[in-house]
Amino acid sequence: MERLPKYDCHCHILPGLDDGAQTMEDSLYLAGRLAAYGFERAVCTSHSSFLFRNTPSTVIPACERLQEELDRAGIPLKLIPSLEYRLIPETWPQIRRNEWLLPWEGNHILVELPISHPEKLMDIDPAAEIRQLIADGYQPVLAHPERYEWATKDYYKKLFDAGAAFQRNLGSIEGFYGPGPAERALWLLQEGFYSFLGTDMHNRKYADRFDKILL
Repeated sequence: MERLPKYDCHCHILPGLDDGAQTMEDSLYLAGRLAAYGFERAVCTSHSSFLFRNTPSTVIPACERLQEELDRAGIPLKLIPSLEYRLIPETWPQIRRNEWLLPWEGNHILVELPISHPEKLMDIDPAAEIRQLIADGYQPVLAHPERYEWATKDYYKKLFDAGAAFQRNLGSIEGFYGPGPAERALWLLQEGFYSFLGTDMHNRKYADRFDKILL
């Protein structure tokens, strides 16, 4: 079994905010699974994207409500509010302009790129955005780079050299996302690019798969 960190830095367990947990019942179940795997903390990284335009004003109260329910249910998991920011022109400039960044563990910001359509980045240069975040005192963490179907090894190196830390999804090497992501995840791991491991937990199907490799 893979050795897990004390906290899950990437999950979607807040109820009704994005394509993750939809109800409080779902959230309590998923949080219970994370605790069963041995996580003590969970960074709740709801999507901040074109479809789910979450900001700190939506995530923080949702996180507080879920924490109250976890405490009431005796589930030993501490929640940390944050967001997963997609670097697309429809949302990212507005986020930066309004200072809607909600870091975890001091200064970490989870960012993601389009999974299969890099043209959605349009005039945004992720490497430049990473360097600017660092200049502003943040540490950008690139979510699940193994899932970007279009990324080349040189592109990964460009983002890494710009200062991004890389976050691997639990189960990616085991084939949860298919052979392509598994191959890329193994290469990134061997190259020493990964600094973080997260579940990217969305729903009970994720939990069922994690149960097979963690319990």
